[in-house]
Order: sequence, then C-alpha cells, then structure tokens
Amino acid sequence: MPHSRRAVIIGVALLAALGGCTADGASPSSTPATATTTRSPTTATASPAELPIIDQIDEAVAALETELHGAQSFFEINATAQLVNMFVALNNGSVAQPWLYLDGTLTSSEGQSASGGTFDIGSVDFDPKTILSTVLTDLPDITIESFYIHGDGQGNVLYGVLATSPKGGGLDVVLDADGEVKSVDPVN
Repeated sequence: MPHSRRAVIIGVALLAALGGCTADGASPSSTPATATTTRSPTTATASPAELPIIDQIDEAVAALETELHGAQSFFEINATAQLVNMFVALNNGSVAQPWLYLDGTLTSSEGQSASGGTFDIGSVDFDPKTILSTVLTDLPDITIESFYIHGDGQGNVLYGVLATSPKGGGLDVVLDADGEVKSVDPVN
C-alpha cells in the first residue's frame, strides 16, 4: 500500500478512535469509547504510560476473536497510549469493521467499504518490549502517537509508528519486526 494511502487510513483510524466517528464522519451505530491524549513528548527515557500499549494487542485480539467466535483477518491493528484499534476485514476484504479495545472493553461501529492488504494474527511476530527501542534511540525527540501493524497487500505484515516532531509535522516510521528503522517519511 502506498505511504500516502497508509497515512490516510491510519489518520482516519486515529480520528475514528479518538473522535468517536466513522471514516465518513457520521456517528457510529454503537458509540465507541473515546480517549483524550495529553502527554509530554515520548523520548528514549519516556515512561511506559506515554508509549503505545502494544503489549495489549494480543489481549485485544483474543477478546475480539472470542467475541466473533474465531480467527479474523485484519486490515490494520494500531495502538495508542490508551487503546487498541482493530480493523477487521469482512466480506473477503471488501469491508473494514472498526473495533476499539479500551480498558478491557470492546466496542465496534458499522463497517465501511475497504480494500488493501490483510493479515491474520498468526503472521504478527514482534517483541512488544523491544520493537520501539531503535526508533526511540535514533529519533529521541519525537512523540510516538501510535504503533501500527497492517498487511502490505503482498502477504507481508508491516510495522510502524506515527509520530510528531517537536519541530512540527508528522513522521511515518516503518520498522522491521526486530525494531530496525526501514524508512522515515513525512506525513501531512
């Protein structure tokens, strides 16, 4: 998926999760919980409370798959400092249904037309304790807004973070499963 399309999808995901609306701006059929983020910049010495809760992704997926009675395919899973968003691929990948996992509770809203790469949780292989270590060392002044996982459309899983720079602007930092920085692109 091109970087600009990925940035749009991730941006919409963050807005939907934090603003309580769907991708088209309408109110969701069931109102997901919202979160407000006020925190200091994430640095190499940041407290775990400031970093995305990537250690809760497995817990969130397990809760979702229990709710939906089986393994699911995903367009994307992302985590902020307070919540985990999961975009389930329905109808052979033609619909994305957003799910929000906040404080151990799942909520969802109506699915939207979608396309793009998908993955299942069995394809995800990273260590939540170390995946951010290189980016925090290499880019110590950024604020990490979210960590994401999504399919690239060719059967691979991509990892990355969306971050803001203290000098202004956003960054999309793509990571290997071991946390090595693959690319850094500006996000408008």
